[in-house]
Amino acid sequence: MTDDLRRPQQPNPSVVRKARSVFKRTKSEPVEQPVVVKPGGKGRPTPTRKEAEAAARARAKAAVDKKAQTRKQRELRAEQSRKIRQGMKEGDERYFLPRDRGPMRRFIRDYVDARFSIVEMVIPLMIIGLLLGYTGSSALVQASSLILLATVLFVVTDMFVLRFRIRRELKRRFPEESYKGTTYYALTRAMQMKFMRMPKARVKIGQALPEDYHR
Repeated sequence: MTDDLRRPQQPNPSVVRKARSVFKRTKSEPVEQPVVVKPGGKGRPTPTRKEAEAAARARAKAAVDKKAQTRKQRELRAEQSRKIRQGMKEGDERYFLPRDRGPMRRFIRDYVDARFSIVEMVIPLMIIGLLLGYTGSSALVQASSLILLATVLFVVTDMFVLRFRIRRELKRRFPEESYKGTTYYALTRAMQMKFMRMPKARVKIGQALPEDYHR
């Protein structure tokens, strides 16, 4: 009995293996340290100087790229506008606005451009009338008023004549087409000076127009 008490007891091998596996796993697994957030802080670690410089360079590069992209888009729009203006001057209908396309609109432009209109004389007559009005002479002031009034009457009369004649020509040349908006289109073009009209005039005053505009 005494010998059994003195002899040291051997630990159970299965218990020893379990204890070793527990200590080994505990030692190998990293212990996550809790992130301490200071009161009133940003909730994230303060970047280093290298990180801050890299972020600043990235922001500067993004700003430069955005400016370059904006400048490139502006240049592309300017180039496109130049092509459209050049195409309209050359009579290329690919660059025309929808209101200017088609054989009927082409005939209206040619008809307006081929006739002499009192509108061509509006600016010179108005300048003469204004100059006479500033002379101080009552007779010349009265003449200035008459010139301006006559100019307005001539323009209104010419617009009525243009509407009547162009509608007659449209019915003869385009009997199956719709004439909606054609009068307004013709009058607005006729009210402009010839060198300001767009698309540019293709015919001269008094020039004979072709019969078929469908080709």
